[in-house]
Amino acid sequence: MTSCLLYRPSDRNFRPRFYRVEIAMNLFEEVSVLREWGVSGSKGTSKIDIFGNLRHASEAADKARRSAIRRGYLRADTS
Repeated sequence: MTSCLLYRPSDRNFRPRFYRVEIAMNLFEEVSVLREWGVSGSKGTSKIDIFGNLRHASEAADKARRSAIRRGYLRADTS
């Protein structure tokens, strides 16, 4: 399982937000890309996409991550 956590800090118009992309194998030998997003401290929204192989799943996850960064999200420091 690989996960990427992004956040968008608050400003005067928006509350802080999060965006998470995760790649994981499921029970049916497929690769799932889970995306979760929302306002920090809330349940948020999630979506799961299923792919037949890791390469296609990785490309989709990277596309989602790049899109979130273009919208102003920053990479969370998990150290």
